[in-house]
Amino acid sequence: MLKTETPDQQHAQLDQYPTAELVNTLVDDQLNAVNAVRAASARIAAAVTAAQPRMEAGGRLIYVGAGTSGRLGVLDSVELYPTFSWPHERSIALLAGGTDAMFVAVEGAEDDLVQGDADLRATNCGPNDVVLLLAASGGTPYVLGALRAARELGALTVGFANNPDAPVANEAEIGVTLDTGSEVISGSTRLKAGTSQKIALNSFSSALMVRLNKVYGNLMVDLKPTNAKLIRRAVRLTMIATGADEQAARAVLEQCDFHVKVAVVALTRQTDIGQARALLDQASGSVRRALAA
Repeated sequence: MLKTETPDQQHAQLDQYPTAELVNTLVDDQLNAVNAVRAASARIAAAVTAAQPRMEAGGRLIYVGAGTSGRLGVLDSVELYPTFSWPHERSIALLAGGTDAMFVAVEGAEDDLVQGDADLRATNCGPNDVVLLLAASGGTPYVLGALRAARELGALTVGFANNPDAPVANEAEIGVTLDTGSEVISGSTRLKAGTSQKIALNSFSSALMVRLNKVYGNLMVDLKPTNAKLIRRAVRLTMIATGADEQAARAVLEQCDFHVKVAVVALTRQTDIGQARALLDQASGSVRRALAA
C-alpha cells in the first residue's frame, strides 16, 4: 500500500479527539510537509539550475496534474504574472478534466493516460520547455501520459511525488520525492502532501525567477501593478531601493508604467527612462548589473 494511503495508526481514534486536540493534530502534522520539502531541496535546486537556460532561451513552464495536485499547479502558474511579470503564454497549466475540474471534481479524468498525452502535445511542447508533473500517489495515469509525451518531445521533465520510488519521479529527468508519509485522515492528500507540493512549487518558481533577474536584493522589482495595492507596493519598493521620497518615486514610476526595475535604475543612475530601459536590456534585466554598468 502507498504511504499516502496507509492509515496513520497514531491517530486511529481521530474522530474521538476533543475539538482543540483535533485541530492541533491537523496543524502539527503540517510540519512534516516542511521537513519533506527540506529533504528534497537539493533536487529542487537541480531543477532550477536545469530550467534556467531553457527559460532564458524563451521556453515555458507547463504544469500538469489532477485533483489537488493539478489545482496547486494552476495556482503557481497564475501567480507568476502579477508577482514577476512572467508572461501568461509562458506559464501553462494542464488539469485533468479541463478548466471545469478547477471547481468541481471530474470523475475518472485522472485515469486517462491518453488524454494526458494529447493535452501535453496540444501545447506544442518543445526542448526549451520545462514540464512540472505533480502527483501525490506518483502514478496518476493522466500525469504519466503527459510525462512520457514531454520526454519524447525533448522537454525537461520534473516529477513531484509523495511516495518513494514513484513512476512520476522515476521517469522524469529530475525526480523530486516529497516523502510526507501517512495522512492524519488516511488518503486525504489535500493535507500535508498538498502542503508539501505547494511549498516545493513556491520554492522552485521563486528561485527560478530570482535567477532570471526578477528580484533585486530581496525586492520584488518586476511585479505587475494590476491594482491599487500593487501600485502602492511599487512606490514603496522604489523608495526602499533608491532612497527617493514618495513624490519622486511616483513621478518616475508614472513615466514607465510603474515598472519598478526601470524606475530604480533611472533614479539611481539619474538618467531618463529610455536610457534606464537600455541599461536593463544590456544587463539581461538585472538591476544590479545595470547599476554597475
